[in-house]
Amino acid sequence: MSNVILFNLTTVLFGGASALYLGALYARNDKIAVFGTWICVVAAAVSTAALGVRWYESYQMGIGRIPVTNLYESLVFFAWSVNLFYLLVEKKYGSRTFGAFVMPIAFFTMLFAIKNDSSIQPLVPALQSYWLHAHVITCFVGYAGFAVSAGAAVMYLMKARQEEAKVSQGVVGLLPACKTLDDLVYRAIIWGFPFLTAGIITGAAWANYAWGTYWSWDPKETWSLIVWLVYAAFLHARITRGWHGKRAAILSLAGFLATIFCYLGVNLVLSGLHSYGGN
Repeated sequence: MSNVILFNLTTVLFGGASALYLGALYARNDKIAVFGTWICVVAAAVSTAALGVRWYESYQMGIGRIPVTNLYESLVFFAWSVNLFYLLVEKKYGSRTFGAFVMPIAFFTMLFAIKNDSSIQPLVPALQSYWLHAHVITCFVGYAGFAVSAGAAVMYLMKARQEEAKVSQGVVGLLPACKTLDDLVYRAIIWGFPFLTAGIITGAAWANYAWGTYWSWDPKETWSLIVWLVYAAFLHARITRGWHGKRAAILSLAGFLATIFCYLGVNLVLSGLHSYGGN
C-alpha cells in the first residue's frame, strides 16, 4: 500500500537525519547538522502525508478510521510526534545537537514499527468511539514531550560529568550548557504532562462508554497512573523543592522508562482490556 511505502521512506529519512546529527557532533561541523534539519522537515511532510493517505485508504476499504488504532500505527504516530516536537525544540533553543539524542528515538521506533503488521484492519467494537481520537492523540503528544525530556536528560548527565571533571574538550564539550539542558528537561515535561493528563481523563470517559466503568485497574490503566505519578512527583519536586540537575535528569529518565513500559510492555507482555493494542 502507498502509505506503507511512505512510512518506509520516513524510516530512511529518520535514519539519515540521525546519522547526520551524530556525524555533525563528532565532526564538530554544524553545517552537516543543517542537512539533518532539512531531512527532518522533509520527514515531517512525508510522514504527515503517509498518515493522511492511510486514513483515506481506510475509507476506501469501507473502514474509515483514524490511523492510530493498532501497534504499527501508534508507533509511526509516536515517531511523527517526536520529530515535530524536536523541530520545535531546535527552533526555540537554536541548537542542533539535540538531534543526535532525540532523532534516534524516532528512527528506532520506526524500525520496530516495520516489524509489525501494517495492514489496515476494522476496529474492534470497543474502539468504535470518537473518544479514540482525543485519547490516543493526547497521550502520544505527551509521550513525545517525555521522549525529548529524556534525550535532554542524557545530554545533561554527560555534560555535568564533564564539567565536574573540569574538562571542556571532546564531543561533550559541544553540548549546550547544563543550565540550558536542565531547562529543556523541565519544559518538555511541562508540555507533556497536561497532554498525558488529558489522555487519562479521555481514556476514563472512553472506558465508561465501552465497558461501563471509568476505572477498572486494568494493567494499562494502572501503569498510566504510575507514569502520571512519576511526572507529577517530578513537577512537585521541581516547584516546591527546587530539584534541578542530576536528580531531575534521573527522574526524567525513570519517567520515560515507565512510559515505554506503559506503552509497549503492558501491551506486549501483560494481558487486559487493552491487549488489542498489540495487534
